[in-house]
Amino acid sequence: MGSAVWTASAVNYSHWFNLNVGVILFVIGFLNAVTNQILLRSPDWPRFVGEILYVCCFSYFVNIFVQAFDATGIGQLPVWVRALLSCLGIIFFCTAISLYQRANLLMHPNDDTTNILRFMYLNKSAIASQLVDFIPPIIAMIISFAITKNLYAVNIGTIFSILFNGLIIQTADRLVWPTLKHNFKTLGNHNH
Repeated sequence: MGSAVWTASAVNYSHWFNLNVGVILFVIGFLNAVTNQILLRSPDWPRFVGEILYVCCFSYFVNIFVQAFDATGIGQLPVWVRALLSCLGIIFFCTAISLYQRANLLMHPNDDTTNILRFMYLNKSAIASQLVDFIPPIIAMIISFAITKNLYAVNIGTIFSILFNGLIIQTADRLVWPTLKHNFKTLGNHNH
C-alpha cells in the first residue's frame, strides 16, 4: 500500500537494477551522508562516520523486516486494512523521527539531512524540510518509471507520507515528550 518516499525510491531501483533493497538503501544513505557534509559547509567526520555506521545497520535490518512482513501475511490482508496499517506505520515512524531528531545522538543520514535543512536553511520548518527532502527520491522514481515503465511501493501510504510527514513530525515535537528540545549541532556546536 505504499512506502515512505525514500524507501519507495529504493524499492524501484532495487527492481530496476535487480539488487537487494538493502544495498540500494545503503547507497542512498551514503549519498545522503555526503550531501550532509556539503550542507554543513565544513566537514564533520565523526558525524559522517556515525551516519555511515547507522545506514549499514539500517539497510541490513530492512531486509530482515521485509522478510518478516512477508512471512506474517500482511500483504494478503484486505486493501483497506493494509492502507490503514501503512498510514499508521507512517504516523509511528514520524513520531519516532521527532524523538530521535530532537535527541540527535546518532541518526540515519536522511533524517539528519532534514534536520540540517530545517535548522540551517528553512527557518525551523519540519514541513518545508520534509518537502524539500522528498524532491530527490521523487525525481529518482520518475527516472526509474520512465526507463522501466513500472512503479513499485508507491500507493496510498506514499501519498500520505508526502503530504503529512513534516506535519506529523512537527506535531509530535509539540505533543510527544514536549520537554525534549532539539539538540541540533553544527561543528561550531551551536544548538538550535
